[in-house]
Amino acid sequence: MEPVSPLGSADVPADVMIVEDDPIIAIDFEDRLLGFGVKTVRSVGSVVQALAAITKRAPDFALLDVELSREKSFAVAEHLAAAQISFVFVTGYGAETRIPAEFSARPRLQKPCSSDALETALRTRGR
Repeated sequence: MEPVSPLGSADVPADVMIVEDDPIIAIDFEDRLLGFGVKTVRSVGSVVQALAAITKRAPDFALLDVELSREKSFAVAEHLAAAQISFVFVTGYGAETRIPAEFSARPRLQKPCSSDALETALRTRGR
């Protein structure tokens, strides 16, 4: 018997991609997403890996760490937006993180984010 999601399976995306360069944070997000009832969670650590993963199989939703080791995730955001795939930015740098104007209305999660905030972002698909 599969565990029942606290949100209900219809309320969560089936496949979520995490773009996060810190493996500990990625694992934490993965564990919480699976606990919310997400069927598949994929983690990648760079823009190149994210774009390849999206091309191979588009996710239903994505969490994008803004500041990856030596790059920003905005190219991934552009690709997801063009494909009409919902996503949320995740940042540990707060309001000083510069988000391009075309993404300024996109929701952001502040790291470390609470499970409630993550659950809300997942349920609303970042809208």
